[in-house]
Amino acid sequence: MITQPVTNPVLIFAIAMVIFLVAPLIMAKLRIPGIIGFIFAGVIVGPNGLGILDRDPTIILLGTVGLLYIIFIAGLEIDLEGFKKYRNRSLTFGTMSFTIPFILGTMGAYLLGYSVAGAILLGSLLGSHTLLAYPIASRLGISKNKAVTTSVGGTIMTDTLALLILAVVAGSTQGELTADFWFVLIVSLIIYVAGVFIIVPIAAKFFFRTLSSEGTLEYIFVMTVLFVSAFFATVAGLEPIIGAFLAGLALNRFLFEQSPLMNRIKFIGNSLFIPFFLLSVGMLMDLRILIYEPQAWVKAALVVILVISGKFMAAWIAGKIYRYSIEEVKLMFGLTIPQAAATLAATLVGFDLGLFDQATVNAIIVMILITCMIGPYTVEKFARMIAMLEEQKPYEPSQAPERVLVPIANPNTMESLMDLSFIVRGQSPQPLFTLAVAQGGKEDSESRIVQAEKILSHSKVYAAGAEVPIQMLTRIDTNITSGILRAMEESRITTAVIGWNGKLSTPQKIFGGILDQLLERSTQMVLVSKLGHPLNTTKRIVIIIPSGFDHKAGYYQSVKTAKLLASQLGATITCYVVKDHLNSYARTFNEMKPDVKVTMTSLLSWNEWHNMYMPLLRSDDIVLVFSARRGTIAWHPQLERLPRVLAHSGPESFIMVYPPETEEVDLRGTREQNCQKHLCLKVLMNKVVTMNFKRRISH
Repeated sequence: MITQPVTNPVLIFAIAMVIFLVAPLIMAKLRIPGIIGFIFAGVIVGPNGLGILDRDPTIILLGTVGLLYIIFIAGLEIDLEGFKKYRNRSLTFGTMSFTIPFILGTMGAYLLGYSVAGAILLGSLLGSHTLLAYPIASRLGISKNKAVTTSVGGTIMTDTLALLILAVVAGSTQGELTADFWFVLIVSLIIYVAGVFIIVPIAAKFFFRTLSSEGTLEYIFVMTVLFVSAFFATVAGLEPIIGAFLAGLALNRFLFEQSPLMNRIKFIGNSLFIPFFLLSVGMLMDLRILIYEPQAWVKAALVVILVISGKFMAAWIAGKIYRYSIEEVKLMFGLTIPQAAATLAATLVGFDLGLFDQATVNAIIVMILITCMIGPYTVEKFARMIAMLEEQKPYEPSQAPERVLVPIANPNTMESLMDLSFIVRGQSPQPLFTLAVAQGGKEDSESRIVQAEKILSHSKVYAAGAEVPIQMLTRIDTNITSGILRAMEESRITTAVIGWNGKLSTPQKIFGGILDQLLERSTQMVLVSKLGHPLNTTKRIVIIIPSGFDHKAGYYQSVKTAKLLASQLGATITCYVVKDHLNSYARTFNEMKPDVKVTMTSLLSWNEWHNMYMPLLRSDDIVLVFSARRGTIAWHPQLERLPRVLAHSGPESFIMVYPPETEEVDLRGTREQNCQKHLCLKVLMNKVVTMNFKRRISH
């Protein structure tokens, strides 16, 4: 054993980086989750192992940041609509996940001779849990699974109850369990929670709409919210992890999954701060206690058996009640078994108050180490099974991989268009295609090409921040529309996301020459967008659906795009169906994933929309118009007038959604014109047949 730990700050950090690099590689060879390697490394190099590193204030600081990071990311990624849908399940499971281990732990500790206060405190720390293995579920793409949502939502109950009991026990041992104590505790809790959910969204909306200018500033703002909220949780008498979780919930709808900002948050946390937390947890373990203090074996075995039994019983009962699969039950058990955050806080407080002896502290550390190994291993195994089962569901055309194209001409609107395309693209394995078309046949054609390539280079940097693969396309054509169409055909594009400035050259056009020609000559889905505010500040998506739209070939794809946009932005959906029945639309919106709150209203005429509902639009709304190309089903003259109306007197942001059309549709003429052509041809054929018949009779 090394007698003197390393004190050189550069060398300390270098050793930590080597551990963060090597430990996951070794664990991968052993087919063990990588985060367990960080804990083992902490045991080996820590003060109770080889003594290479000391658990000094720097390690504690970075470990605390990592702990808050885990809880914060869980709050950011939780599916709020899914949580609202399953909130009763989350509350029920959270109550059981705390109560069952709490009762078992309290009874077991009391039988071993603990005081009443000590037994209650030991039972409460067994009831809490840390979402240590949540990054594994997130990485495997099942963070929105109902079992994960239920477990994450249940964390609110378990940790809150555990920390409230900790505060009560601490107050009782100090003779402060009075009416004033209860009043201060309850009032401070209410004020704090209300303050987070009121102040943080207001500040976030103001920042992203007015002050946000670059990724670095956005990241610093998010970190400010995280740590300020965590600090004021301690002022309110709560643990900072509660503040971190509430901060994540408050910012949830402002950070959508595919955004560069979310990627930066996860990248820094998963590569630096979270490994430091796991390393610091491993440093707490002292293997020598199992040799020199045999009593620790009994207490360690007791707390391990009780916490495993209690957590599995809670998951199993909840699974039976809500009919979860056995894989989902074991996944819930794996997510709720790890003990670290609230457990460590309660243990140290209990030791300082004299309720726990050294053997109890050592036993709890053993329990932390064992549960921190069981949880990630269980989640890794069963999350992978659930992910595979989800992928084996029957294929649906709406789930075909998206090939999204973003024609970029204006650098000022590039980022908003890219953000929209990230959402529309979803989890498609295909890269995002960005296009710049330079108009050829002019004297300054070469300078136009250079400018187009410069714009594309900016889009590549922005997409790299979100870890979205990108393929840049450049076309030279005398006609801009022809260049876009050629790129769409050559790259087999399914969806084009195009910006519009809201200005018209002539009143006869819908958008202008280029976009109008593109709609006439294409059959792919086209999203024409005018985005006047940041997407992540959107609270509601207002959808206008014309009569007969549910009979279009691209109806389901349009609904899926709208729900995906609402889910990623954390927004609700309000649908206005013009002169059509609601039943078909309501059924589609309810059945199609993801889960989003949807309200539907039937309108008797377009004038009702213009006069009654359009004036009620808010600045943080996005209007989605399910439109149609001229001559196709669901087309109406109002759909060509609507973009101009919305641009001049509507909301800041709207998107005209033109669904994909079948190749057989003649988009250059109206359906009435096609019918007239067929009718004239039929009349002509009848005349020919009649003339031939008369000739035969005359002969």
